[in-house]
Amino acid sequence: MMGPAVHRGTVRPEAVAGTFYPAQPAVLRRGVITYIEQARPPRLPGRPRAVIAPHAGYIYSGPIAGYSYRVLSSLPPRPRVVYLMGPAHHVPISGVAVGTFAAFRTPLGEAPVDMEIVEQLLRLGAPFTENNHAHLPEHCLEVQIPFLQVVLDGHFRLVPLLFGQVNPQPVASALEDLLADDPDALVVVSSDLSHYHPYDTARRLDQATLQAVLRGDLAGAANGEACGIVPMLTLMFIADQLGWEPHLLDYRNSGDTAGDRLQVVGYGAVAYTESATE
Repeated sequence: MMGPAVHRGTVRPEAVAGTFYPAQPAVLRRGVITYIEQARPPRLPGRPRAVIAPHAGYIYSGPIAGYSYRVLSSLPPRPRVVYLMGPAHHVPISGVAVGTFAAFRTPLGEAPVDMEIVEQLLRLGAPFTENNHAHLPEHCLEVQIPFLQVVLDGHFRLVPLLFGQVNPQPVASALEDLLADDPDALVVVSSDLSHYHPYDTARRLDQATLQAVLRGDLAGAANGEACGIVPMLTLMFIADQLGWEPHLLDYRNSGDTAGDRLQVVGYGAVAYTESATE
């Protein structure tokens, strides 16, 4: 049986180009730019440090993700580390699967992995484990990368983290010092909200989840149906410790974008900022 370490240092190929998003580079870039340019997020205090963005096919969730990345596009251009966190959909994992690829490839090029930080996390041991096998078929991180490639103009390194069953608090504790020591580092949490409810039911459930996130109410957020709830809770712990403030940018569901209203999936865009004086 091939172990995950076999893939260490190789380039992780696209898994969902041509299905979740366009495979043609020019079409993909133009689409991402359009989603970002059409977004009209509120004016935020302080500087962005983290966003939550959805991860469905772009025709469904791209307009909402555009809000998160419009906020990040306001950042000054400089090299950044992006802690990219999402739920494992395809491979059951315990803890946090850390990707040890050299880079993640999309039609827009290769996004390099920050192996120094990856190794630092792996040296901590549980809950961090090397598991590239879980990353190979996974869409939730991949669909964020073309947005990052556009808004950060390629000047970033990834720390790819896939979450399974894990207590979010120790994960947050491990990341807090890294984020506090690097004011240019960013967190991107990839998560959709409720799944396959009628339109009005979904709106009610999702608004309850988003309001809990905005209040910093961990238990309330955990009662929702977000598929990426564990990385979301991890971000909420980090924000509480580092003094980051959440702001709702946009909420819609697939009934608003590209689907019927009988069974919808919810999508929220949230940004966290810190005071520019900190």
